[in-house]
Amino acid sequence: MIEETSQDGALRRDLAFSYRLYSPADSTGECLFLLHGSGVDETTLVPLAREIAPRAKLIAVRGRIVQEDGFRWFARITPTRFEQHSIRTETDAFAGFVADAATRHHLDLSRATFLGYSNGANLVSSLMLLHPGLVERAALLRPMPVLDHVPATDLSKVRVLMIAGAADLTYSPFAPALVTLLSQHGAEIDARIVPSGHEFGSADAAIVRQWLSGSAAVAQAS
Repeated sequence: MIEETSQDGALRRDLAFSYRLYSPADSTGECLFLLHGSGVDETTLVPLAREIAPRAKLIAVRGRIVQEDGFRWFARITPTRFEQHSIRTETDAFAGFVADAATRHHLDLSRATFLGYSNGANLVSSLMLLHPGLVERAALLRPMPVLDHVPATDLSKVRVLMIAGAADLTYSPFAPALVTLLSQHGAEIDARIVPSGHEFGSADAAIVRQWLSGSAAVAQAS
Protein backbone atom coordinates (compact mmCIF):
# COMPACT_ATOMS: atom_id res chain seq x y z
CA MET A 1 0.00 0.00 0.00
CA ILE A 2 1.71 3.22 -1.16
CA GLU A 3 1.71 6.14 1.27
CA GLU A 4 1.37 9.69 -0.02
CA THR A 5 4.26 11.98 0.84
CA SER A 6 2.64 15.40 0.48
CA GLN A 7 1.66 17.09 3.73
CA ASP A 8 -1.99 17.31 2.72
CA GLY A 9 -3.22 13.71 2.64
CA ALA A 10 -0.05 12.16 4.05
CA LEU A 11 -0.58 9.17 6.30
CA ARG A 12 -0.17 10.30 9.90
CA ARG A 13 0.57 8.00 12.82
CA ASP A 14 0.79 10.55 15.66
CA LEU A 15 -2.51 9.56 17.31
CA ALA A 16 -4.19 6.29 18.35
CA PHE A 17 -5.47 5.63 14.80
CA SER A 18 -3.60 6.19 11.54
CA TYR A 19 -5.30 8.88 9.46
CA ARG A 20 -5.00 11.38 6.62
CA LEU A 21 -5.97 15.03 6.90
CA TYR A 22 -7.12 16.97 3.85
CA SER A 23 -7.43 20.74 4.31
CA PRO A 24 -8.76 22.73 1.31
CA ALA A 25 -7.29 26.22 0.95
CA ASP A 26 -10.83 27.65 0.95
CA SER A 27 -12.06 25.50 3.84
CA THR A 28 -15.36 26.57 5.40
CA GLY A 29 -14.44 25.19 8.84
CA GLU A 30 -16.78 22.26 8.37
CA CYS A 31 -15.14 18.87 8.84
CA LEU A 32 -15.97 15.28 7.98
CA PHE A 33 -14.60 12.26 9.83
CA LEU A 34 -14.52 9.39 7.32
CA LEU A 35 -14.84 5.77 8.48
CA HIS A 36 -14.35 3.22 5.71
CA GLY A 37 -15.91 -0.21 5.18
CA SER A 38 -14.36 -3.64 5.76
CA GLY A 39 -11.22 -4.87 4.04
CA VAL A 40 -10.07 -1.55 2.55
CA ASP A 41 -8.38 1.57 3.93
CA GLU A 42 -8.99 5.20 4.81
CA THR A 43 -8.65 6.52 1.24
CA THR A 44 -11.79 4.84 -0.11
CA LEU A 45 -14.31 7.43 1.16
CA VAL A 46 -12.27 10.51 0.19
CA PRO A 47 -13.70 10.87 -3.37
CA LEU A 48 -17.25 10.52 -2.02
CA ALA A 49 -16.58 13.09 0.71
CA ARG A 50 -15.16 15.56 -1.80
CA GLU A 51 -18.31 15.12 -3.87
CA ILE A 52 -20.42 15.80 -0.79
CA ALA A 53 -18.51 18.74 0.71
CA PRO A 54 -15.60 19.95 -1.46
CA ARG A 55 -14.65 22.74 0.96
CA ALA A 56 -14.73 20.68 4.16
CA LYS A 57 -11.69 19.42 6.04
CA LEU A 58 -11.53 15.64 5.79
CA ILE A 59 -10.17 13.37 8.51
CA ALA A 60 -9.92 9.97 6.84
CA VAL A 61 -9.25 7.37 9.54
CA ARG A 62 -7.98 3.80 9.27
CA GLY A 63 -9.57 1.01 11.30
CA ARG A 64 -7.08 -0.90 13.48
CA ILE A 65 -8.31 -4.48 12.91
CA VAL A 66 -6.41 -6.11 10.04
CA GLN A 67 -8.56 -8.04 7.58
CA GLU A 68 -6.87 -9.78 4.65
CA ASP A 69 -5.36 -6.94 2.59
CA GLY A 70 -7.26 -4.15 4.36
CA PHE A 71 -8.68 -2.97 7.65
CA ARG A 72 -11.91 -2.95 9.65
CA TRP A 73 -13.12 -1.31 12.87
CA PHE A 74 -13.86 -4.30 15.10
CA ALA A 75 -13.70 -8.08 14.99
CA ARG A 76 -16.37 -10.04 13.13
CA ILE A 77 -17.78 -13.42 14.12
CA THR A 78 -20.08 -13.79 11.09
CA PRO A 79 -21.11 -11.22 8.46
CA THR A 80 -23.87 -10.05 10.83
CA ARG A 81 -22.45 -10.92 14.28
CA PHE A 82 -19.61 -9.03 15.91
CA GLU A 83 -17.27 -9.46 18.87
CA GLN A 84 -18.72 -7.22 21.59
CA HIS A 85 -15.51 -6.59 23.55
CA SER A 86 -13.81 -5.55 20.32
CA ILE A 87 -16.63 -3.11 19.50
CA ARG A 88 -16.40 -1.44 22.89
CA THR A 89 -12.60 -1.35 23.03
CA GLU A 90 -12.24 0.15 19.56
CA THR A 91 -15.14 2.58 20.08
CA ASP A 92 -13.57 3.84 23.30
CA ALA A 93 -10.23 4.28 21.53
CA PHE A 94 -11.88 6.11 18.65
CA ALA A 95 -13.65 8.50 21.02
CA GLY A 96 -10.24 9.43 22.42
CA PHE A 97 -8.88 9.83 18.89
CA VAL A 98 -11.67 12.26 17.95
CA ALA A 99 -10.97 14.44 20.98
CA ASP A 100 -7.22 14.38 20.35
CA ALA A 101 -7.61 15.11 16.62
CA ALA A 102 -9.90 18.04 17.37
CA THR A 103 -7.34 19.52 19.74
CA ARG A 104 -4.32 18.92 17.50
CA HIS A 105 -5.90 20.21 14.29
CA HIS A 106 -8.21 22.89 15.74
CA LEU A 107 -11.40 21.17 14.60
CA ASP A 108 -14.80 22.43 15.69
CA LEU A 109 -16.71 19.27 16.60
CA SER A 110 -19.99 21.21 16.57
CA ARG A 111 -19.41 21.53 12.81
CA ALA A 112 -18.28 17.92 12.34
CA THR A 113 -20.15 15.19 10.50
CA PHE A 114 -19.23 11.53 10.90
CA LEU A 115 -19.57 9.78 7.56
CA GLY A 116 -19.39 6.01 7.93
CA TYR A 117 -19.87 3.23 5.44
CA SER A 118 -20.79 -0.37 6.38
CA ASN A 119 -18.44 -1.43 9.20
CA GLY A 120 -17.42 2.22 9.60
CA ALA A 121 -21.07 3.27 9.91
CA ASN A 122 -21.51 0.64 12.62
CA LEU A 123 -18.57 2.12 14.53
CA VAL A 124 -20.21 5.56 14.32
CA SER A 125 -23.54 4.29 15.67
CA SER A 126 -21.67 2.60 18.53
CA LEU A 127 -19.81 5.85 19.18
CA MET A 128 -23.09 7.76 19.47
CA LEU A 129 -24.57 5.21 21.88
CA LEU A 130 -21.48 4.64 24.04
CA HIS A 131 -20.08 8.20 24.06
CA PRO A 132 -23.06 10.58 23.95
CA GLY A 133 -22.29 14.23 23.26
CA LEU A 134 -19.37 13.56 20.94
CA VAL A 135 -21.36 13.19 17.70
CA GLU A 136 -23.97 15.76 16.68
CA ARG A 137 -24.37 14.71 13.01
CA ALA A 138 -23.82 11.33 11.42
CA ALA A 139 -24.38 10.01 7.90
CA LEU A 140 -24.53 6.22 7.94
CA LEU A 141 -24.31 4.31 4.66
CA ARG A 142 -25.49 0.63 4.70
CA PRO A 143 -25.48 0.33 8.52
CA MET A 144 -26.91 -2.24 10.92
CA PRO A 145 -27.17 -2.43 14.75
CA VAL A 146 -24.19 -4.24 16.29
CA LEU A 147 -24.34 -3.74 20.07
CA ASP A 148 -25.93 -6.54 22.08
CA HIS A 149 -26.41 -4.29 25.11
CA VAL A 150 -27.20 -0.60 24.65
CA PRO A 151 -26.95 1.88 27.53
CA ALA A 152 -29.66 4.43 28.35
CA THR A 153 -28.24 7.18 26.15
CA ASP A 154 -29.80 10.57 25.34
CA LEU A 155 -29.42 11.28 21.62
CA SER A 156 -31.98 14.12 21.48
CA LYS A 157 -29.38 16.54 20.11
CA VAL A 158 -28.17 14.18 17.38
CA ARG A 159 -29.23 14.23 13.71
CA VAL A 160 -28.69 11.02 11.77
CA LEU A 161 -29.01 10.24 8.08
CA MET A 162 -29.25 6.55 7.22
CA ILE A 163 -29.08 5.26 3.65
CA ALA A 164 -29.82 1.61 2.92
CA GLY A 165 -29.49 -0.14 -0.45
CA ALA A 166 -32.68 -1.69 -1.84
CA ALA A 167 -30.69 -4.57 -3.36
CA ASP A 168 -28.41 -5.02 -0.32
CA LEU A 169 -29.96 -8.35 0.64
CA THR A 170 -27.61 -9.07 3.56
CA TYR A 171 -27.68 -5.77 5.41
CA SER A 172 -30.72 -3.70 4.36
CA PRO A 173 -33.14 -5.92 6.37
CA PHE A 174 -31.35 -4.73 9.54
CA ALA A 175 -31.69 -1.00 8.80
CA PRO A 176 -35.22 -0.59 10.28
CA ALA A 177 -34.03 -2.01 13.60
CA LEU A 178 -31.28 0.62 13.77
CA VAL A 179 -33.77 3.37 12.90
CA THR A 180 -35.96 2.18 15.77
CA LEU A 181 -33.04 1.89 18.19
CA LEU A 182 -31.67 5.38 17.55
CA SER A 183 -35.15 6.92 17.51
CA GLN A 184 -35.96 5.35 20.87
CA HIS A 185 -32.91 7.13 22.26
CA GLY A 186 -34.13 10.46 20.93
CA ALA A 187 -32.15 10.91 17.72
CA GLU A 188 -33.69 12.74 14.77
CA ILE A 189 -33.55 10.22 11.92
CA ASP A 190 -33.80 10.72 8.18
CA ALA A 191 -33.94 7.22 6.65
CA ARG A 192 -33.54 6.80 2.90
CA ILE A 193 -33.27 3.92 0.44
CA VAL A 194 -31.30 4.01 -2.81
CA PRO A 195 -31.69 1.52 -5.71
CA SER A 196 -28.30 -0.15 -5.24
CA GLY A 197 -26.66 -2.98 -3.39
CA HIS A 198 -24.10 -2.67 -0.62
CA GLU A 199 -21.89 -0.40 -2.74
CA PHE A 200 -22.11 3.40 -2.47
CA GLY A 201 -22.10 6.01 -5.23
CA SER A 202 -23.24 9.40 -6.49
CA ALA A 203 -26.85 8.83 -5.36
CA ASP A 204 -25.57 8.62 -1.79
CA ALA A 205 -23.43 11.73 -2.24
CA ALA A 206 -26.40 13.74 -3.50
CA ILE A 207 -28.57 12.70 -0.55
CA VAL A 208 -25.87 13.43 2.03
CA ARG A 209 -25.10 16.81 0.43
CA GLN A 210 -28.78 17.79 0.51
CA TRP A 211 -29.16 16.57 4.09
CA LEU A 212 -26.11 18.52 5.27
CA SER A 213 -27.49 21.68 3.70
CA GLY A 214 -30.70 21.18 5.66
CA SER A 215 -28.80 20.48 8.88
CA ALA A 216 -26.79 23.68 8.44
CA ALA A 217 -29.97 25.69 7.97
CA VAL A 218 -31.47 24.18 11.13
CA ALA A 219 -28.29 24.96 13.10
CA GLN A 220 -28.31 28.61 11.97
CA ALA A 221 -31.95 29.00 12.91
CA SER A 222 -31.54 27.51 16.38
